[in-house]
Amino acid sequence: MTLRSLLPLSWLFVSGQAYSQLPPIITAWTQNTTETGFAGALTNIQEVNYSDTYVYIKTEDIPSWIPILYDWPNNPWFAVPMNYQFRFRRIPMPNKGPETKTGYGHIGLWKNGCSIYNPKDAKSYNDDLVWFQNAWYWEHLLGETFDDCLGHPNGSGEYHTHVSPECLYDMEDSTHVSPLIGFAFDHYPIYGGYGHADPLDTTSAIVRMKSSYRLRNITDRTTLPDGTLLTPDLYGPTLDSVPLGGYMEDFEFIEGLGDLDQHNGRFCKTTDYPDGIYAYFTTIDWVDDIFGYQINPVFPYVLGTTYYGEVYPADGNTGPGSGFVVIDEPVTLYQLTTSNLQPEDQPLDVRIYPNPASGRFNLQIDGAGPGEKFIVSITDINGSFIRQLQITPERLNTYNVDDLANGLYAIRIATSTQVQSYRLVIAR
Repeated sequence: MTLRSLLPLSWLFVSGQAYSQLPPIITAWTQNTTETGFAGALTNIQEVNYSDTYVYIKTEDIPSWIPILYDWPNNPWFAVPMNYQFRFRRIPMPNKGPETKTGYGHIGLWKNGCSIYNPKDAKSYNDDLVWFQNAWYWEHLLGETFDDCLGHPNGSGEYHTHVSPECLYDMEDSTHVSPLIGFAFDHYPIYGGYGHADPLDTTSAIVRMKSSYRLRNITDRTTLPDGTLLTPDLYGPTLDSVPLGGYMEDFEFIEGLGDLDQHNGRFCKTTDYPDGIYAYFTTIDWVDDIFGYQINPVFPYVLGTTYYGEVYPADGNTGPGSGFVVIDEPVTLYQLTTSNLQPEDQPLDVRIYPNPASGRFNLQIDGAGPGEKFIVSITDINGSFIRQLQITPERLNTYNVDDLANGLYAIRIATSTQVQSYRLVIAR
């Protein structure tokens, strides 16, 4: 018996370019009002409301990619449903005054409601606020606290990523322009790592967006990237004790070195914004590190250390205690229907056999959109996480389940836009 004839236990609708008269900052969010995930919370975005000026995004900050009952390695904290509501402006404005720094805490949202953080991990050498730790090095390469999607919770339970999210789009797919994957709190869009060679020509070649930051050519940490000479009490650690790249100040911006500016963005035309808009891009590259040779986020990862656009503190999105905006004006609920769905949002063609299974079972997933990323896991009937499965779509994948006891299980398939769950029976 295959599961081609069985309906998914659940799946969710998401927004695409529905209501074409509305801008992507209203329509691009991944919505869900039925599917629960980690901590029993509704995953992704629960509600999108908009007025002539603002868009309100309600989220628990629990992306669907987190396996139920997941335990973050080397991390004492767990993700907590945050009950956030953020306010975005439909028309972003370039910053005309002093640049606004991307501070600690959330600086934007991925399209599935997950918080975006800047590259820092909130610590500095000797607590002098001069040499700021690079979270990618300290929390991932050294501490190994990130999950497979490159996110983790902090001490307050806020789940977030500091870098390009592994599970929101396929970071290895260089044959397609990367999708719109989020918005910063200056209200400008964020795209994945691949764009057009000519920013104003959407028919030009597809290239990986290159950062204009590079590691400094230094032998000690006695100066800052802007040339400031430090007094000995403010010197950073030796390169023997912490390798180059461990601190934010180990990098320097070189105008024109790559495709992007100091904010990690550029003005360009996209299918979402055919007339052009300033947009940020996540920066990635092939890197050999402790996890092997693979495509990885590279500095400054998402945004640089400052925003391109105007950030309005009164919007309630940034700073301590932010993210709990109250709607105090008439708004329209952006409602989803089946007519809103794009082809990539349709239920996947999933085959699982034999089912019941004894020692092995086969899984094939067809009908995925270009570059779609999958998180596939096995849970027990109570939703407890058992293991994650490596999956290659559009081909047969075989898994050994000799170690599982007889009984009923679920195969949970999560993409950046939907979640489907299927029954798997183990019987010997």
